Amino acid sequence: MANSHLPEVRRVVVLGTGGTIAGKASSSGDNIGYTAGQVDVADLLGGIEAPGGIELIAEQVAQVDSKDMAFDIWQKLAQRCEHWLARPDVAGVVITHGTDTLEETAFFLHSVLAPAKPVVLTCAMRPATALSPDGPQNVRDAIAVAATADAQGVTAVCAGTIHGGLDVQKVHTYRLDAFASGDAGPIGYVEEGAVRRLRAWPAAPSSQSSKALSAPGPWPRVEIVMSHAGASGAIIDALLREGAEEPVRGLVLATTGNGTVHHALEVAALKAQDAGIAVLRATRCSSGRILPKPDDPLRDAGALTPVKARIALMLELLGK
Repeated sequence: MANSHLPEVRRVVVLGTGGTIAGKASSSGDNIGYTAGQVDVADLLGGIEAPGGIELIAEQVAQVDSKDMAFDIWQKLAQRCEHWLARPDVAGVVITHGTDTLEETAFFLHSVLAPAKPVVLTCAMRPATALSPDGPQNVRDAIAVAATADAQGVTAVCAGTIHGGLDVQKVHTYRLDAFASGDAGPIGYVEEGAVRRLRAWPAAPSSQSSKALSAPGPWPRVEIVMSHAGASGAIIDALLREGAEEPVRGLVLATTGNGTVHHALEVAALKAQDAGIAVLRATRCSSGRILPKPDDPLRDAGALTPVKARIALMLELLGK
């Protein structure tokens, strides 16, 4: 006897936000001189066959080049994820996204959602008009992950590899396999439509910033300042003097090595901290984490990259 509690049809919702995957160029041989965010998500699904028993639903949330991703889009995207995931007939959500800020969107969604179902970001390094576009296969693979019965949490799928939303980083400027997961390694792979998992699906963070789903703008302003040879505190000093309508509330220092900061930049950062600005150190290194020392005068972000540390600090300030 069939289980009456199970929906007759399982659906995967594909939310479009633009990006290279929806880009167009004037010729099929041009893989870099394109305009992103030109093709509707419904059109991207044309010709993509869903796994057996899965129905696809397309919804356009935004249509932007992901280098121009904004907080209001993140907020709307998270709200639409919550809406669709609450439906019993929806197995999971796929998000088509540009590659430039995919890791930031993935980390944001990982931080504000606690999905028991999968939320899968996917992308392309070549536009939709390319002679051999990579988008269709990536979308197909992402749908396969979203339709997997035991999948959960926020992930990203590119070039057949499944990355966790907490770990994913863009590590190459143009290669089709442009993403990596750092020390954590990939969650698994999609092989001819089948998911081969290597480690557990992402666990929900210990606390979610649900306030981010409804908070009106503007969000807390957090800037990233890089430490490097010959650095000075001039940028931080200028930010403190700015007196803008939207004052800086937080700073992330993109540090060298194990959280080390040029001495002149550190003086300015400590001055900012004393003035009530939240300061967080995050390493520039693509792998590893900051190992803190008991006498560190500035907090560290552990294994978070500077861009992810910025989001974490914004959400922290938003909750205050």
